[in-house]
Amino acid sequence: MADNLSPRATIDDLYRVEGKAELIGGKIIRYAPMGHLPSRIVGRICRSLDDHCEAVGRGLAFTRSMGFAVSELSSGRESFSPDTSYYDGPLPADPMKFIANPPTFAAEVRSENDYGPAAEREIAEKRADYFEAGTEVVWDVDPEAESIRVYRRDRSDEPTLYVRGQVAEAEPAVPGWRIAVDDIFPKR
Repeated sequence: MADNLSPRATIDDLYRVEGKAELIGGKIIRYAPMGHLPSRIVGRICRSLDDHCEAVGRGLAFTRSMGFAVSELSSGRESFSPDTSYYDGPLPADPMKFIANPPTFAAEVRSENDYGPAAEREIAEKRADYFEAGTEVVWDVDPEAESIRVYRRDRSDEPTLYVRGQVAEAEPAVPGWRIAVDDIFPKR
């Protein structure tokens, strides 16, 4: 009952939270740190995205601490903090602020607690939020299966699967960017 009397959190409150967090339903949801394998995978994807942005002179790549503020979605979500992302749009006048739009492309890398039926539902719900907000492409990166499922807003229920030996992409969100799946998953 006391929870119902708590004031609704805002984006301004989210700025004061340390670590990865998102604003959903007026509550700040914190995320646990990643283990070493998912973290390395995030770094490899972000490095490749950043190199691509520099080479083509378009868009920006961000790490998992970047905040994207959006108008409240039907789920109650008001922000995203993807594991890594690409954004090609207007930036805030104050470079210390969140971007007030969804990422153009978001990659979510599974951690140890991101498996099982409940986790699958949460992942699908967040992906639906991304698409409702306007994100074009979302990756579901699975370190255990060493695979990437690429979901596109216009075909959100028909992912493209990439595995070792293949080259993944994020068209049309990140034009021209390609990365070998073998380069994403470190040798064990």
